Amino acid sequence: MTRANTANTAGAVGAVDTAETSRGGPDLGDTGPGTGRARIHRTLRGALRPEPWKRGLVLAALALLLGLLMLLHARITDRGGLGSLVETFLPWFGLFVPVLLAGALWRRSASAAAALVLPVVVWLSLFGGLLVDKSHSGGDLTVATHNVGADNPDPAGTARDLAASGADVLALEEITPQAKPVYERELAKAYPHHAVLGTVGLWSRLPLSDTRPVDIETDYGPLADTKPVDARTAEGRALRTTVATDRGPLAVYVAHLGSVRVFPKTGFSTGSRDRNAQALGEAVAAERNERVVLLGDLNGTVDDRALDGVTSRLRSAQDEAGDGFGFTWPKKFPLARIDHVLVRGVTPVSAWVLPATGSDHRPVAAGIDW
Repeated sequence: MTRANTANTAGAVGAVDTAETSRGGPDLGDTGPGTGRARIHRTLRGALRPEPWKRGLVLAALALLLGLLMLLHARITDRGGLGSLVETFLPWFGLFVPVLLAGALWRRSASAAAALVLPVVVWLSLFGGLLVDKSHSGGDLTVATHNVGADNPDPAGTARDLAASGADVLALEEITPQAKPVYERELAKAYPHHAVLGTVGLWSRLPLSDTRPVDIETDYGPLADTKPVDARTAEGRALRTTVATDRGPLAVYVAHLGSVRVFPKTGFSTGSRDRNAQALGEAVAAERNERVVLLGDLNGTVDDRALDGVTSRLRSAQDEAGDGFGFTWPKKFPLARIDHVLVRGVTPVSAWVLPATGSDHRPVAAGIDW
């Protein structure tokens, strides 16, 4: 090969390199800031092409439906208890977001990725505050509540665990006649004052007064009025009492609302729970004491529309001063918080879930200040 041919070949190669660099092609020697900008430009150009927006339209539609479902959950019909069911497990709908995101990345779908902004924003607006630990130390009074379970195989052990929690005021629900003397015996040393009405009770380190049943319409229908007073009281599921504190009287309600049932023909049945919740809300509304604490198993979350009569008048200690969602049921893998500490006229400073006991629920506690 002559020197002229060699020179021509080298010139051609140089021309190709120059052309590739001018077209934004790869240049292994270019590591400057211009390379990063070029990559961003290429990414933007790729995203603005029509192909990524045409892919994954089904995923985009599902993302929008998910966002609208969470945003408009209050408008879902409650026929067959559907609306109540959705609201009970509403926080778990956020799990669909990473699934849809994975699908969007797999399909390289810009439309699906953009549509996911809606459910993410809605979920964070509803539950983002629960991801922050808002608890503080201290508290003038510690209250706790636990559905001890009618089938609890170890009521004595449950009572000892609860006494060790350090709660000043302790509410129990689903107390059976067989277990009642066990709880009274095991809690007597830690709590010198207590009251049990029907299946609910309150144990306190501080004096109690003006204890009375609360009619939450557990007995309903034409035969309800025919039952003797003693029989109705024995089946009672709510009480109200006054706890004497150094800061003044505190009205404490203990309630166990009706269970939610699932039937093959009628679906998700909430009639008893809803009726109880409405009656309880009316009782709280009529309460003259400005300081009120409601403890109990309400068989519903604070997002459930059926509890609006209660939650519109009382605030959740977990929402204001807890860490996380504080799910309580079922015990082995909690899916919802249906056991609550709700307050009015006092300030929650902390809220937490206590260790599991022999019940199918987990107990909860909260510290409150005046």
